[in-house]
Amino acid sequence: MTRITSWLMTLLLPAAVWATPEFLVDADWLAEHIEDDGLVVLEVRYHPHRYFTVGHIPGAVQVQRFRDLGDNGASPLMRFPSREAFQATLRRWGVNDDSTVVVYDDSATALASRVYFLLDLYGFDMSRVRILDGGTIEWTAFNELEVEAPTPEPGTVTLKEADAAHFVEWTAVYDDVVSRRDPNVVLLDARPHAMYTGEDGSHAVAAGHIPGATNIVSLDGVDGQSQKWKPDATLADMYSAIPKDRTIYAYCHDGFRMGLAYLQLKHLGYEDVRLYNGGWSHWGNTQTLPVVKGDAPLDEAFAL
Repeated sequence: MTRITSWLMTLLLPAAVWATPEFLVDADWLAEHIEDDGLVVLEVRYHPHRYFTVGHIPGAVQVQRFRDLGDNGASPLMRFPSREAFQATLRRWGVNDDSTVVVYDDSATALASRVYFLLDLYGFDMSRVRILDGGTIEWTAFNELEVEAPTPEPGTVTLKEADAAHFVEWTAVYDDVVSRRDPNVVLLDARPHAMYTGEDGSHAVAAGHIPGATNIVSLDGVDGQSQKWKPDATLADMYSAIPKDRTIYAYCHDGFRMGLAYLQLKHLGYEDVRLYNGGWSHWGNTQTLPVVKGDAPLDEAFAL
């Protein structure tokens, strides 16, 4: 099935079939509002050079996913940027406190989710934030791209201090999950299954997962062809094994797929979802923290 065929099939399905988060918009919505005062469109591509070579939605500002969305002086790089650093970045993009921000990517909304989470982390008005469902595929079905980069007028947005209820450090993961086995905490590994089992050990010294982690692949909640979110019922089934009254610590490798899990879970009504600041790129590269391989959350040593 071609991408265009898949996209056309979505037009034939009833609207109620697809996921219904208020923060998701389609290309028709964006085309209608693209000239609105105060609208800031942000593009974050997997391969950033394609902003200039393939092109971007007219007026969209480039987000460089590693430089702009991580802590440039930290190890690993994708720890959350400081409030001051992210605020300066948003101002460079032209964002004000009353801006409407639309984010899109070419990666099943996983990259856009990182931007969304950081805005939420630092207290931006989330009623003013949207994600383009389907990303570049959705837009280019009937709309053009451009290669000329805009020069936005610097913004004046003011962020709040990071909300501690949105994230955890490795010490909390080690204490609550690995050591005390707190039954009220669920550790969620949002990476592809081969990374969870240790079969794919790329991008880290260690391969496998954190002891006690359950693997739910957040990208499974997005259609690979259309890049659109799958139906609410599918998302609910994905996470059905996790009770909604639990605290969820989520992680992935570099901070994007766990952001997608965060959006999916919050949309489904999970109230206490926190992201591991640093994720597997921290845990898997320490060379000292424990690691489990295989399909089960615990191996023989940790199951005792």
